[in-house]
Amino acid sequence: MIPVPSGVRVWLATGHTDMRKGFPGLALMVQETLTRDPHNGHLFVFRSRRGDLIEVLWHDGQGACLFSKKLERGRFIWPSLADGVVTITPAQLGYLLDGIDWRMPQKTWRPTATG
Repeated sequence: MIPVPSGVRVWLATGHTDMRKGFPGLALMVQETLTRDPHNGHLFVFRSRRGDLIEVLWHDGQGACLFSKKLERGRFIWPSLADGVVTITPAQLGYLLDGIDWRMPQKTWRPTATG
């Protein structure tokens, strides 16, 4: 897991991204499409066309980092283009990286009424 410092925001680039871009291309997308600074310490997440690969761009203060994850089965849950720029919490990013629907995670146990 990426060590997310407190106060860091996680931005999702809606739609799909050409994953051949690498750091320079993704940083340019952050500047032009998301209108954010890719060197500000926030996390910027991109998804491939098929939806089974994501890349996370992060500048940790010393240099640029590019993390990627490919699911063996399933797809990453992603907002639609109509949602525009989407920000999520670091906890939601954890769900996303595990292939869990970060929009509405379900607990595995629910209390029952005793009567």
